[in-house]
Amino acid sequence: MSTRSRIKRLLLRVAAGSAIGALLGGVVAQAAQPAAAADPESSTVTVSGRGEFQDMKFTVSQTEHLTSQAVTVSWRGGNPTTFAGTQFNTDFVQIMQCWGDDDGTVPGNPGPPRTQCQYGASPTTDRSSWPGNNNDDTRNVIYGADPSNYGQDDRYGAGGVFGQGEVPFKSVDGTLITSGLQNNALYNRNTTNEVDFARTSADGTGKEFFEVQTAFEAPHLGCGTAVTKNGRTAPRSCWLVIVPQGHLDLDGKPYADHTQVNAGSPVSSTNWKNRVAIKLGFNKVGASCPLGSDERATSGSELAADAMTSWQAALCPSGTVYGYTELGEPEARARLAREGKSGLAFTTRALDTANDVTYAPVALSGVVIGFTIERRARAGAPDSVRKLSGTKVESIDLTPRLVAKLLTESYRNSPWAAVVTTFSDGTSGLTAAKHYEWAKKNPAGLVTDPEFLAYNPEFAELSVSETPATDTDLITALGHSDSARAVWKWVTADKDARRFLAGIPDDWGMTVNPYYSTNADLNTDGSFDPARDDFPKSDRWCTIPPGTDATQQQCMTDFHPYVADMHAGALHTRRADTLWKSSWDALASPPAFKSPGPQTVGSRFVLTITDAASAARYGLQTARLLNAAGKFTAPTDKTLVAAAASASGDLVQEIDPATAKAKNAYPLAQLVHAAVRPAALEADARKDYATLLTFAAGSGQTSGTGPGELPPGYAPLPSALRAEAAKAAAELASWKPRASAGHDKGSGDSGGSGTSGGSDGTDAGPTGGADPDATPTGASPVPSGSPSYDGGDAVRVTANGTTPADPSNALRYAVPIGAALGAAAGLGAPFAGGVRPRLPLRVPLPGGRALTVLPESAVLRDRFGRLRRRVGL
Repeated sequence: MSTRSRIKRLLLRVAAGSAIGALLGGVVAQAAQPAAAADPESSTVTVSGRGEFQDMKFTVSQTEHLTSQAVTVSWRGGNPTTFAGTQFNTDFVQIMQCWGDDDGTVPGNPGPPRTQCQYGASPTTDRSSWPGNNNDDTRNVIYGADPSNYGQDDRYGAGGVFGQGEVPFKSVDGTLITSGLQNNALYNRNTTNEVDFARTSADGTGKEFFEVQTAFEAPHLGCGTAVTKNGRTAPRSCWLVIVPQGHLDLDGKPYADHTQVNAGSPVSSTNWKNRVAIKLGFNKVGASCPLGSDERATSGSELAADAMTSWQAALCPSGTVYGYTELGEPEARARLAREGKSGLAFTTRALDTANDVTYAPVALSGVVIGFTIERRARAGAPDSVRKLSGTKVESIDLTPRLVAKLLTESYRNSPWAAVVTTFSDGTSGLTAAKHYEWAKKNPAGLVTDPEFLAYNPEFAELSVSETPATDTDLITALGHSDSARAVWKWVTADKDARRFLAGIPDDWGMTVNPYYSTNADLNTDGSFDPARDDFPKSDRWCTIPPGTDATQQQCMTDFHPYVADMHAGALHTRRADTLWKSSWDALASPPAFKSPGPQTVGSRFVLTITDAASAARYGLQTARLLNAAGKFTAPTDKTLVAAAASASGDLVQEIDPATAKAKNAYPLAQLVHAAVRPAALEADARKDYATLLTFAAGSGQTSGTGPGELPPGYAPLPSALRAEAAKAAAELASWKPRASAGHDKGSGDSGGSGTSGGSDGTDAGPTGGADPDATPTGASPVPSGSPSYDGGDAVRVTANGTTPADPSNALRYAVPIGAALGAAAGLGAPFAGGVRPRLPLRVPLPGGRALTVLPESAVLRDRFGRLRRRVGL
C-alpha cells in the first residue's frame, strides 16, 4: 500500500472517529442532564390590606410570564362572609383585571384608575337566584357630596336621577362607555373574567382561581401587546385588583341592618379606597417570530400544544420559525403518511403506512378529568358541612365505570325531560317517554349515584341541581384524537365498566343507555364499539323542554354541546359555563334558545375531559382515577413518569392503561412523539427539525413558565427517553438518501430511530354476543379520513424570549471532548490491530459511575459494521 493511500485511510479514520465521537458526546450531554432544573424563581406576590382590612394578606400565585391562564388568589386574616338570605352581604372579596399606569391615588400601593377595570357585567335578567344586589355586582353608584348622605361616590351620578349613575369604562384604545355597562359592546357576562363574589371562610381564609386574559381574550385591556416607552419595547403590563368588602358603614360603624344587602359597587369611590392592586407581567402577545419568515411546519397532538407554544418562542430568535397547527392525531398521521413534505407531526402512535419515519419522544403529559365544583350544603346538613358552603372541592375519585356512565349519557337527567316527575293523588312518581323506561331506575346524576358516593362520601351532605349543565355529562371535544382513544381504552380495560357497557346492571341496579350498549340485543343501532377515538353523542333524544313556550326542539348535542378542543373545555370549566342554551328567548329574532352564561357562584358543578397542561393553565382541580393496580392516582410528575415506565412498542412507545400497573401510575398518561419522514425532506428541513428535537429533549425539558420552558402539566422526560430523542435528532441531522436495488434514491429506509412501518393492530371491542370481560386493545388501525379539529385558541398566544442558556456544568464539554476522543480513537486504530468497538458502549462519569451510551443491540452492531466497511476500518 502506498504512503498516499495510508494517509488517506488515516484521515478517513480521524474523520469517522470525530463524527462518531461528536454524536456520542451529544447523546451523553442530553442523557446525563438532570430531568428538570430547580424550580424557577417564584413570581408570587403578597400584599397587605389597608384601613378596615389592614389585617388581611392577599397572595397572587404568579405575576410574571403570564398568558391566557388562571392564577390563584388567596387571602387570610379576614372576617367570615355573612349573607342576607342568599345574597352576599358583608366581608367578601371581589377581583378584576385592569389596564393603565398608576393613577397616583394610593402612594403605598400603586394601581390603575377605576375607570379602566373590567367589571360590572352581571346578569340583567333572571336574577332571582343571583347573589348580588345590582350594585355590588355592577358599576352602579350613588352620588353623595356629603358622606352623611351615605353616598357611595364623590363624582359619578351627580347629574343622575336621585344621584344615581355608572362608573364609565375606558378601553385601551380610548373608547369610552358611560352607560349600559352590564351588557356593553366590549365585555359581557359570557366573556368577563371578573369575580363578583369570593367567600371568606370561618377561619378568615379564602381562595379563588382568577382567569387572566391577554389582548386576544380582552382587546380592550391590551395586556401583553407590545408597548414602546423611553425607546424600550416590552409587553404591556396590567393589574389584578382586589376589592375587599367589609362590615363597616360609611360612618365607620358596623352596618345596623343585616337583613338587607349593604355592599355597594367595588368601583365606587368609597370601596375603591380599599382596593389592593398587584402588577401583572405578560408574555408578548402575537407573533413571537419575524413576520414573513419561512416556516417549518409542525402539527398534531393537542397534548403538545402548550409545550410547542413555549418552544416556538425560544427557538425563533435562533433564525428558524417553527409553526404549529393543532390537529387530531389520526388526521396528523394520515396527512404525514400522504404528504411527507408536510413536516413534523406530534402523535402518541406510529404511522400505519409509511416505512421511512423517524420518531422521537418529546413530551410526557396526560388526559385528565378537570372540574370546578363548589360545596352547597343540603337542607339539614350538619354545621361542619354548612360552614364549608361555597368552598371548592379539591379532589374526587372516579372509576372507569363512573366515567363510562357519564360518557354514555346513562344518568336519568342526561336526556333532559325524557323522564319527568308527575303528581297524582298527592303522590309523586316518574313518567318516562317511549324507549326511556330504562332511565327511570337510574340516578338523576353522578352526585346521587351510590357508586360515586361510596368513593366520595362528602357529597352525601351536598346538594347539586342535577341537570345537563352539572353532573350528568362531561364536556368533551369534537373530533378524533388519541386522547379519546386512551380514555376508552382505560374504560374498557376495567371488568366492571365492560360489563356495564354490555348491559349488565351495576351493584345498585343502574343500566347503560341502550344507544351505547355493546350488546346488540339491547342496542337498536346494532352495537356500540368502544374501540374508538372520539366521544359520540349517540342518543337520539329531542324534545321541547317542559315549562317553556319554545317552538323548537333541543337534542342531545344542544343539552351537551361539544367544544372545539380540550383547551376550550378547560376554559369553559374554569368559567363554569357548559354552553347549554337552556333559556328560551321569545323576543330574539328569530326566537331561539340562549345560554344563561356561567353558573351561579357558590353552586358551580362542571366536569370536562381535558389535557393536563390545559387543566394546570386554568387552575382546574383534577380527579383521581383508578389505575390497573386498583389505586386512585392524580396526574402529577411522579405518577406520569411511573406510567411512562410501562410504555412499550417497536417504533413508538405507547402507554397502555391496562399495563401501567405500578401502584402510583396515572392511567391516562400519554407519551407524545415527534414523527418526520426524512426521505421526503430537503437537507435544510431535516437539520431544522433536528434542532427542534434537540431543544425539546434538552433545555425544553426544564420546568417553568418562561419562553422555552416546559409548562405546568408536563412531566420532564426521563433521561432514557431524552437520550432516545437526542439520538433521533442526531440521526435526522446526518441522514443521507441511500439507493438500493428495487428502491428509488431518496425513498428507501431513513436509517432513523423508526425505520420500518408497522400496524397498530386492533382487537375488536365487546359487542352483542361477545364476552363482556374481553378487553379491547385498540381503535381502528386506519387513520380517520375526516379532519378532527384544526388550530385553536390554545396555540394563538406565544411568548417572546431567547433560548435558555445550557446548564453550566461539565457536560457542556461532552460534544467537543467526544469529538476529540473519537479523533484519538481514529488515530489509534492503525495500531490497535483492527479492534472492533464493543457493545454496550459506556462512558465513565465522576464518582466511579458509568453511563451506557449505546446498549447491546444487533441493530447497532450492524450499523457499526456498515460504518466500518464504509471508511475501511
